[in-house]
Amino acid sequence: MQSIFGTDGIRGEFNKDLTYSLAYKIGYAWGKLTNEEGQILIGRDTRVSGPILLEALTKGINATKKEVVDLGICPTPAIPFLIRKLKFNSGIMISASHNPPEYNGIKIFDANGNKLKTSKEIEIEKYINAIRDIDYNNPTKQYFSVKAELLEMYIDDLINSIEEDNIRDLKIILDTSHGSATSCAEKVFKSLGAKVKVINSDADGTKINVNCGSTDLSALRKAILENDSDMGFSFDGDADRVIGMDSKGNILDGDHILFLWGRELMNAKRLNNNLLISTNMANLGFENTWKNIGGIFKRTNVGDKFIYEEIFNLKGDLGGEQSGHILSGINNYSGDGILTALQISRYCSNKKITLKKWLETSFLAFPQKLTNIRINSSKNKIDNLLNNEINALVLETTDKINDICRIFVRPSGTEPVLRVLVEAPNNQLVNKISKKIIDKIEYLIKINNI
Repeated sequence: MQSIFGTDGIRGEFNKDLTYSLAYKIGYAWGKLTNEEGQILIGRDTRVSGPILLEALTKGINATKKEVVDLGICPTPAIPFLIRKLKFNSGIMISASHNPPEYNGIKIFDANGNKLKTSKEIEIEKYINAIRDIDYNNPTKQYFSVKAELLEMYIDDLINSIEEDNIRDLKIILDTSHGSATSCAEKVFKSLGAKVKVINSDADGTKINVNCGSTDLSALRKAILENDSDMGFSFDGDADRVIGMDSKGNILDGDHILFLWGRELMNAKRLNNNLLISTNMANLGFENTWKNIGGIFKRTNVGDKFIYEEIFNLKGDLGGEQSGHILSGINNYSGDGILTALQISRYCSNKKITLKKWLETSFLAFPQKLTNIRINSSKNKIDNLLNNEINALVLETTDKINDICRIFVRPSGTEPVLRVLVEAPNNQLVNKISKKIIDKIEYLIKINNI
């Protein structure tokens, strides 16, 4: 049986992959398996299905006689922050992150505010599969309260994160993608004196991540250029990741954020072992340049929980993903798009440099092409094809190319696609390799009925 857990919790189309019944069972299983005393904190993004899943999770948890506190619409990083600050039993975020509106997801955080380890996910899944004969409509005593005001603690912490520095008078565009960032991003930046214009600012779950946000930067670029802004930041649906942009529309992705932020920490001798941790999707130009300036570079599997594990194991200070999911010691290694945007703004203000000029001092990225191939088969069938024929195909292709190149193929942990990344020194070679490998992979998928 295919696991319900992916690279970032449980995720799928609402009422198809992620149902009311499954959410109830998840709540019930987690209520039974968590041994901690106290309340379980739940937040959500703006998706229409959020309140329905909140109800299901609450009923499941209440059936184990544990109490739920509803934080309402909030960024994902607010959940681990409040768990640690107020000693909640644990926490749950209802969100499908960057996925479209019809999706939703469930992310569980333990008593320390950390995402669950794989072993705990397996334990939950076993418990769920063992559940029998539950009456979902059976009335149970309600242990539930709404405490949306707790979000102010998180907002205050964001403001305090840049200490005595300020970002006064910076002209900044914020794309809150109709999602979680609508709850607080504008307030935070304005409190610090920035001149802010917010786009996609209504908390409308039917439009979350649609033609906006960190996966579609066209709206941000248009707003920056039309308003002669210094910079802009685009968040995903739950605001745990961010992509930046300078005054001319040049992109500051997670690789560039890590490089620039990491170099500042390295120069200040605040980066342990000069170590940066990223994933297999990180740009080769980033890795090579970081090593050339004396840094150590470590890759992990895609997913912030894997980055966190390496940070913990190697005593690192900074890590993240190209997609803009950045983990730092400032926020106890919880991905936080708003905090990351604040740090980038602060550095520009302190250095008295534009983001454009600062970005020009970064690395020269290798051209990359990422192709998503839709798949309809089980994870086991995909893994079998990947581990055998596709991996052999990748090795054969790279062996025949004299130039430096990289081909990386993986199934998405958040949606039914196979991601194929091709990287090489020039666009012509990237496109040539990409077409060749995609055609062959699609043929393999066809003949194997995947």
